[in-house]
Amino acid sequence: MPSSPDRSTRAPRPGSADVLERPVTRLLGKRTAAQLAKQGVETGADLLRLLPRRYDTWGELTDMRTLAKGEQATIQAQIVRASSRRTRSGRAPAIMEATVTDGVSTMDVVQFGAAGQMRARATRLAPGTTVLMSGKVGLHRGRRQLSNPRLYVLDELDEAERDALLARPMPIYPGTEALPSWSVAKAVRTVLDQVGPDDVPDPLPDELRRSCGLVDAYTAYRWVHRPEDADQWKAARKRLRHEEALILQVALAQRRALHEATRTAVAWPEPEATGSLRADLDAALPYELTVGQVRVGREIAADLARAVPMQRLLQGDVGSGKTLVALRAMLQVVGAGGQAALLAPTEVLAAQHHSSLEALLGPLARYGMLDGAERATRVHLLTGSTPVAQRRRILADLAAGEPAIVVGTHALLSDTVQIPFLGLVVVDEQHRFGVAQRDALRERGGVTDPATGQRHTPHLLVMTATPIPRTIAMYGFRRPGHLRPGRAARRARPRPHPSRPVVAHPLGGGHLAARRQGGRRRRARLRRLPADRGGRRRARAGGCDGLRRRHRRRYRPELELARARGDRSATRPPAGRRRGVEATPGGRAGPGGHRRRGTHRAHER
Repeated sequence: MPSSPDRSTRAPRPGSADVLERPVTRLLGKRTAAQLAKQGVETGADLLRLLPRRYDTWGELTDMRTLAKGEQATIQAQIVRASSRRTRSGRAPAIMEATVTDGVSTMDVVQFGAAGQMRARATRLAPGTTVLMSGKVGLHRGRRQLSNPRLYVLDELDEAERDALLARPMPIYPGTEALPSWSVAKAVRTVLDQVGPDDVPDPLPDELRRSCGLVDAYTAYRWVHRPEDADQWKAARKRLRHEEALILQVALAQRRALHEATRTAVAWPEPEATGSLRADLDAALPYELTVGQVRVGREIAADLARAVPMQRLLQGDVGSGKTLVALRAMLQVVGAGGQAALLAPTEVLAAQHHSSLEALLGPLARYGMLDGAERATRVHLLTGSTPVAQRRRILADLAAGEPAIVVGTHALLSDTVQIPFLGLVVVDEQHRFGVAQRDALRERGGVTDPATGQRHTPHLLVMTATPIPRTIAMYGFRRPGHLRPGRAARRARPRPHPSRPVVAHPLGGGHLAARRQGGRRRRARLRRLPADRGGRRRARAGGCDGLRRRHRRRYRPELELARARGDRSATRPPAGRRRGVEATPGGRAGPGGHRRRGTHRAHER
């Protein structure tokens, strides 16, 4: 790493103490300041933090005779003539036009800018002046042309300065048509030339900088904007990245501490290895949990046992077992006398989750029934299509504080839904809910301390298989203006065991079916049926119903078929679609009604 200049040998410039706090309108003028304001630059400090987008080098000199359109070229030539003029409309920007030659061929050069700047530049480029230019070659009226190239007058430099110029990286700033990169570079130099070592505050302690091999803040800004070589700007960017990461982590730590100090939750103790709902579920599973499920489950259980509201994002690939992880967390709350809710964006998905949970729990989901387990609970389904009588019964049970799991859609967000002992909210496909919707259930639910009257915030677990970039940013940055602080991501990485694959066989026409071959159980789905030209449901080959009848005749002894199809008709009720989908995740449709581990496309555990 290049050595940084000694701060003790650099004298601060007089009158530069307030340059960084000074508005750019006082430093550069109103027109340039207005353009910089569009990039969020308002003060001298903001201008220093406007870093180059990339760095270019001059490269090898190019023979003008070999130049082609679109080529990036570096040219050394002499000025033949140069002039400036306004555009035909008389409005800014003005144009500087020049013709250059290398002694063999000629080409045109144009630059755009303020009228005064273009006049001064044309005067500076007198005939015979040697210049160094770099830019992209274009064609204008059949002639080769460089538009807005980087340009240096070599006659003003000695040989050593020329060699240094050719080796020096050129910072390229984010520019616009009204404010090109070279104008931004000039504005940055205006501020940089007015500040000294003592004017730039350094948030990193000297001991930390030395231990990490980082330069000071003043040197970093000087090297990033005016590097002598590539090592300097790389060292400067390393220091600025370290500073940004440290400041961000400190801010997040402060936000987390504030969250833990101001929000409380009920601590649901971790269940015993035996004699609890979660332990009974683990013992009843026909397979062992994966390493990822055990690890993530242990971390979530520890969070639920704290009196600080958990807020976690559970990310896992399709089939990695996110639903089972969430179920074990809900059983920890329900087993301790609390209530848990699983929020899904659609009725079909809610029905799938309800059926999956009941199938996983088995007798543990049949509380109060003759075939129910000794320790059992109830799994309710509450959607907009729930019958009135059943809805009233569910709402009454929840309002009475019955320990249970309720699966539902936006119907759970209704003001009529009261869950007084809500301890955990699980949200599936959270990006399909608004921020206010995700928080509504937690704001109304939660356990109230009878002694103090304080309401405890329920824990939150969000599941997703494919988080969108916005989701990752919001959860990684602990809700900067959008999400609550303290969220952390947990990823269930291990996939289902490779020795138990699920194989799908295409049967032609894009159709998929499940069948038994060679003693191996196989499962698949019908993806799409072709419709007629009018968009009606009378598809070729008899449509969904015809395909179902044919496969039922062919595989009747060992295959049960369920039907689920989309229908955009507003008059056709989705009851049949729901019945088909509800049959699939619970394992009632498939080869012999057998549920296979890892068949996530048919059901998610």
